Amino acid sequence: MVNILRRPAGKRGKVHDVTPANSGWKFVGFSVYLLQPGDIAEEQTGSDETILVIIEGKALISASGEEFGELGDRMNVFDRSPPHAVYVAGNSGWTARATTNCTVAACKAPGNLGEFRTRVIGPDGVVSLQRGKGSNTRSINNIAMEDREVASSLLVTEVYTPPGNWSSYPPHRHDEDDFPAITYLEETYYHRLNPSQGFAFQRVFTDDRSFDETVSVADHDVVLVPLGHHPCGAPYGYELYYLNVMAGPIRKWRFKNHPDHEWLYDL
Repeated sequence: MVNILRRPAGKRGKVHDVTPANSGWKFVGFSVYLLQPGDIAEEQTGSDETILVIIEGKALISASGEEFGELGDRMNVFDRSPPHAVYVAGNSGWTARATTNCTVAACKAPGNLGEFRTRVIGPDGVVSLQRGKGSNTRSINNIAMEDREVASSLLVTEVYTPPGNWSSYPPHRHDEDDFPAITYLEETYYHRLNPSQGFAFQRVFTDDRSFDETVSVADHDVVLVPLGHHPCGAPYGYELYYLNVMAGPIRKWRFKNHPDHEWLYDL
């Protein structure tokens, strides 16, 4: 099993580069760029589809030969407003030229070529909602989940966990290809903390605990979830954000709860 915790490779430029080759899986790719005004990030998609998420800041975006102008109006990720996002079709490329300090994420997975055209998919159309109750309450921006027909394989969402709360909880897994009971989805978590010097915890574990790792995540860390349950906890005083990217054989999010903790849904 590969190391599930990825620390950022520096403070400027391409700080994360998750690929199937370096992750031991088949579907999800994920890049993060930390840019300053004038910096350029660019990638060729190959056969993958890509969803660009402007996590914070502003950038001039071009993709598939089209100019989309300056995108991004969320200057701090913890403003919680829905992000600007662009779907980029396969067999093309994209470029982001920062006009302010800017964080751009590229969410990638194999796509059906020609099924969807390159276009802006957020913030218009991004549904914001609240999930859970009590100390399990969290806020969500669904950028490209199953109810939005904007991609052929990618599922992308943002989650805000208040200080002292849990999310991706009660524990659930999506590591079997047995639709409609459960779907196989690889997943990445890109974490941010507010204030930024904070930390949070994420546990990734299987029912039989043959795989069981708990990691302390810092601002800008990425956690890979190749299998198992994957709850997150935010300590008192620190707000936790994460951007989720999921992909698998089919674009359906079906999961099973951990049997020991399913009773929590009745509270």
